[in-house]
Amino acid sequence: MYELKTKQNDDSVIEFIEMIDSPRKREDAYHLLDIFTEVTGHPAKMWGSSIIGFGSYHYKYDSGHEGDAPLVGFSPRKAKFSLYFATGDPKREELLSNFGKHTSGKACVYINKLADIEVEVLKALIKRSMTFLRETYPDASN
Repeated sequence: MYELKTKQNDDSVIEFIEMIDSPRKREDAYHLLDIFTEVTGHPAKMWGSSIIGFGSYHYKYDSGHEGDAPLVGFSPRKAKFSLYFATGDPKREELLSNFGKHTSGKACVYINKLADIEVEVLKALIKRSMTFLRETYPDASN
């Protein structure tokens, strides 16, 4: 059976951020940490070795695959920041249209730096993602 690699753990979020080589990226990571903590009301937790997540929910797909994931999160990757929001939410694209300079994949939104985006739209994306996941998965953390 497949086992998820990205599980919540007790590794230190601060120690992880402190290991970021670039001073600007490290500063942006601390700002993102503050924004996500404020908006979600959840403490930051490490998920796997490189994702900082907030809250959690349990999902189960029609295929039978199931697991736990953070409601929202981010990862300060070497090239760009990966921001994790809910997939499948039709309102996500509308919000992203006013987000600023970014690219997006199925599950992630990628930004180079915090100065490239609209922070108020980021806050709206976080709130919307949490609302969508709580509606979709009633056992999601509040």
